[in-house]
Amino acid sequence: MNKHLGLFITLEGIEGAGKSTHADYIRRLLANDDTDVVLTREPGGTELGERIRDILLIHQELHIEPEAELLLMFTARWQHLKQVIIPGLASGKIVLCDRFTDSSYAYQGGGRGVSRDMIDKLVNIVHPDVKPDLTILLDLSAETGLARARQSGVVDRFESETLKFFESARQTFLDIARAEPDRVFVINAEQDICNIQQEIKQVLEGKGLC
Repeated sequence: MNKHLGLFITLEGIEGAGKSTHADYIRRLLANDDTDVVLTREPGGTELGERIRDILLIHQELHIEPEAELLLMFTARWQHLKQVIIPGLASGKIVLCDRFTDSSYAYQGGGRGVSRDMIDKLVNIVHPDVKPDLTILLDLSAETGLARARQSGVVDRFESETLKFFESARQTFLDIARAEPDRVFVINAEQDICNIQQEIKQVLEGKGLC
């Protein structure tokens, strides 16, 4: 749990889960005259983070070793924490982030096969006292997620990965949710958008946030 004044909420899920759409919905639900919401994303959220995002997502011709990919993610995360997340929390704001370290466990751990021990060590170095207060996991099958993600016709490095990669990532997300049911709330992202957002609202109402 974070030790700062604000509230840290994250959205997680494999490709095609609709995180960006639902992040904006949550921001609108939570923001009011008394509550400032910082909406951000990973990798990204800072100038350095966005440049690393470009390397990780766009340049499909680059071969990046799994461990190097993980280190790039945590480099972007460190900058993000120092410039955006921690200052936002320290000023009492709600920080709403599209992906955080759960995605590293799912994608670089589950998908790429990087050891959990390595990820744990990076967590202890980069953000030992910052953890989401609430995580909403938008869950859907790898088949559905990839089909949605590829509808645009333009795929990034992760969207071009195999079905097996995303099945492993999804399973890791679900394992995290089972291990931390008080933090991670799983919502079926294969429903229509109105039902998904109604369930999101119920989670937030249950936490006394709206």
